[in-house]
Amino acid sequence: MPTSFFGWIKFLIDEYGSLFLQGTLNTIIIAVVGTGIGFLIGLLIAIIRTIPTSKKDGVFKRIVLKIINLILAIYVQVIRGTPMMVQAMMFYYGALQYFNIDMPPMLSALIIVSVNTGAYMAEIIRGGIISVDSGQREGALSIGMTHWQIMTEVVLPQAIRNIIPSVGNEFIVNIKDSSVLNVISVSELFFVSKSASGTYLRFFEVFFITAIIYLVLTMFVSQIMKIIEKKLDGPDSYRIYGSQSEAMPLEVNKEA
Repeated sequence: MPTSFFGWIKFLIDEYGSLFLQGTLNTIIIAVVGTGIGFLIGLLIAIIRTIPTSKKDGVFKRIVLKIINLILAIYVQVIRGTPMMVQAMMFYYGALQYFNIDMPPMLSALIIVSVNTGAYMAEIIRGGIISVDSGQREGALSIGMTHWQIMTEVVLPQAIRNIIPSVGNEFIVNIKDSSVLNVISVSELFFVSKSASGTYLRFFEVFFITAIIYLVLTMFVSQIMKIIEKKLDGPDSYRIYGSQSEAMPLEVNKEA
């Protein structure tokens, strides 16, 4: 058996490398799918919750919107106000206990993370929508655009750029928080690490490897999000063309 720290690291990687790889892959799948579906849930909720109402609208429309907004507000408050570990336990074992549904742990994990992320994304996206100058919405309304058209063609393209850092943070949180899903036996990175550490009782070395994997994943995601931000910002310099400047284009540098 190894006698040094790095000897144990090499031994554990050789012995459980495939297990660490499988756990890492499952963690990535949970984070990517959960963040993607959660973003769509949050986007839909944010659009609904920002639908304007006025006294000119029919009574039925106002009542329906109030009921929907109340339900969505309760959903956001409850999900954000309870730990994901508790939500996982209630959802997985509750489905089995009350509905006799023996759901695969991985499917449960994807649903739980998506629903949990949706609540946070709803507030992130709503904040991004509010951050866009209201004058643009008013201008779009004045030319007869519907709320959906205003959102998809005017507001959201700007709002999404503004919320990219927050979306990236939520993605990183999902990578790390997937570890709580070990309570319903999801074979993510933390779960397989716990299994590996129990064989030789080398907890520090196993979780040192686990910490490095999590760190690499989060750093990689951070870099990807920075690249996306830079891409959405456009080139550092561009030319303005107009009726007065078409012949002599003006060079504009953002850093100036």
